[in-house]
Amino acid sequence: MNVDDSIHDEWFEWMKKKHIPDVMNTGCFKESKIFRVLSPEPEEGTTSYVVHYICNNLEDYEKYQIEHAAFLQSEHKDKFGNKFTAYRTLMEKA
Repeated sequence: MNVDDSIHDEWFEWMKKKHIPDVMNTGCFKESKIFRVLSPEPEEGTTSYVVHYICNNLEDYEKYQIEHAAFLQSEHKDKFGNKFTAYRTLMEKA
């Protein structure tokens, strides 16, 4: 995620106290981590993060997508508008 510096502090607190706990409370993930991206450097005026969620299996991820993702993502968009950009990637441990 790239987050506009004008909302950074509010966004970061909201992610830690509201959004990430809400995602974890779905029961679809067993662990979450948030990382600040150091390289490549983000666009000027933004800070970049990776929010990493780990699930037990693909079925849990699909359940999250079907039952929870749209609401939680729209809540994020409603709160912060166009002050952030999000890119989602599904990965599998090799």
